[in-house]
Amino acid sequence: MQAPPDNDVLWARALHFTYKDGSPGLGGVSLGVQEGEILAVGGPRGSGKTTLLHCLSGLIPAQRGEIWFNSVPVHTMGAMTRERLRRDRFGWIDPVPVLVPELNVWENAALPLMLRGTSRRRAKTAALEWLERLDIGDKTRKRPHELHQAERQRVCIARALAPAPTVLFADEPTAPLHRTDRAHVLRTLTTAARSHGITVVLATHDAETAALADRTVSLLDGRRVNTVHLPPVAESEGRAACSLSV
Repeated sequence: MQAPPDNDVLWARALHFTYKDGSPGLGGVSLGVQEGEILAVGGPRGSGKTTLLHCLSGLIPAQRGEIWFNSVPVHTMGAMTRERLRRDRFGWIDPVPVLVPELNVWENAALPLMLRGTSRRRAKTAALEWLERLDIGDKTRKRPHELHQAERQRVCIARALAPAPTVLFADEPTAPLHRTDRAHVLRTLTTAARSHGITVVLATHDAETAALADRTVSLLDGRRVNTVHLPPVAESEGRAACSLSV
């Protein structure tokens, strides 16, 4: 067993995953993510991006390979230990917003903190801060069914950021948003990650989104095909091209 590099908060080697119907998910993917880095996982739809994030976060176990978080082997953990890891150290944003219908907006955003044992008052304060940053602070007492889909997604993003996770996994986090909303939310997400030292693994098929990351790892048919180091992009440009080559 090879020890992971000391400066990688997340490290994976030769990950393999095959779905029950026999279709390939991952075919030997290896990568490392440094503390505070924003890593984009790029590639077309069906390339294995979501499967990779699920394996790295411990949501599903890879069938072969190693995953290390802060030099602790995730691949040897049992299901309950992986669940505690996700609750206490990881954050997750889905492409489709999923909220608890019985809770209002701020309660949904504060839920992960309260599940950790944080007092209701402190959890509410953290949740309100992120809801304000994401321009949804005027909806804090509304229920999910009273919100538009884009508003619900902002609540999900606030919920992921409020506990200040060590690693945030974001699977196409701005998919439900309009273009103008998408740019604002992405800036908020990346600025928050950098200011709080949050490591982000961001799955996207969009070059404009990937351009905000420090580095891009590209997948094709479940295999890593290229790593693109993106140059800094001026805000006025708004986008950068991201090449993909085998």
